[in-house]
Amino acid sequence: MEDMFRDALDFARAGFDEVNAVQGLVVAVVAALAMSNWGRLFVVAVSAVVAHVALDVLSPVFAEVGPLRLPEVLEPYFWRYLGLLFVGYLIAVGILFAVKRVVIKG
Repeated sequence: MEDMFRDALDFARAGFDEVNAVQGLVVAVVAALAMSNWGRLFVVAVSAVVAHVALDVLSPVFAEVGPLRLPEVLEPYFWRYLGLLFVGYLIAVGILFAVKRVVIKG
């Protein structure tokens, strides 16, 4: 039981590390600003993951440094990466939304 808890905590920590970069924080701030209530957290986190992956795919094209490369959706590491991003955005957007609620009420 303790190992499962430690593994879940490590997964959440790794997910937050994936989001804790400039691109991830910008996406999380925009998602938290767009979120209206706590019930929308899961939908907003999924939307943030989609935006993050889209930015990963399209950023070389926008910067004109590389071609469009689609993600390898059939590889298991890609789905683990999506899971990490989802957990990271759940944490980051939740924290930012809590701060938003405190600032707006204050």
